[in-house]
Amino acid sequence: MAATEYIVRTKDVMKEFKMGQEVLRALNGVSVDIKRGEYISIMGPSGSGKSTLFNAIGGLDKPDSGSVFINDVDMAQLDSNELAFLRCHTIGYIFQTFNLITVMTALENVRLPTIFAGMNSDEGTDRGIELLELVGLGHRLHHKPSELSGGQQQRVAIARALANNPSIILADEPTGNLDSKTGTEIIELLRRLNKESGVTVISATHDYKMLDVSDRIIWIRDGKIDKIENRADLDIQLGGMAGQEGH
Repeated sequence: MAATEYIVRTKDVMKEFKMGQEVLRALNGVSVDIKRGEYISIMGPSGSGKSTLFNAIGGLDKPDSGSVFINDVDMAQLDSNELAFLRCHTIGYIFQTFNLITVMTALENVRLPTIFAGMNSDEGTDRGIELLELVGLGHRLHHKPSELSGGQQQRVAIARALANNPSIILADEPTGNLDSKTGTEIIELLRRLNKESGVTVISATHDYKMLDVSDRIIWIRDGKIDKIENRADLDIQLGGMAGQEGH
């Protein structure tokens, strides 16, 4: 049976958080379909709900109601072991703060997901070396995070996210802790990996440079989808927006 055209589908997703006596509705009926192989940017002001949507798609947080489907599998129907298996084998995560283990080398960090997936040690090492070379860090295999720049640490995080050949990469503010030049390099790297391997990239971001590489931009406001734009239809002067990054 052929793979479905849509790799991610959300249907009427709702999520609320209690803030003292108040209830904050972070997501208010979000429905969106994401095609296999797309590069998607989820954008919106701080507090708009984009990170909550990111976490729901990644199985990191469960919606209060509504459904999230990955490869037509309803994540709400999975038990904890099945959800862990799906996250390990289907989704790779990249975070703003890199989330590398400080006592491990770059290679050991990248190998870690392969251990969880049951890959043997030699295969995991070979895979880690291959991926670090792919992201331009073949010469830094045995350096720990403290010995790497921010951009290099994010490249290690990208290699780690690719360790188990995921079909989806979820990137939460992947350029948020990087300078503009390094951020551009990371964006270009993600786009190249998207094009070459066909991996679906979904990024929650404030970085307007991400618009230029995205196939579609999903704008979130007040927990709802404000609009969805195709890159081909955007008439935007990216250079003029550079000063707005992070605001």
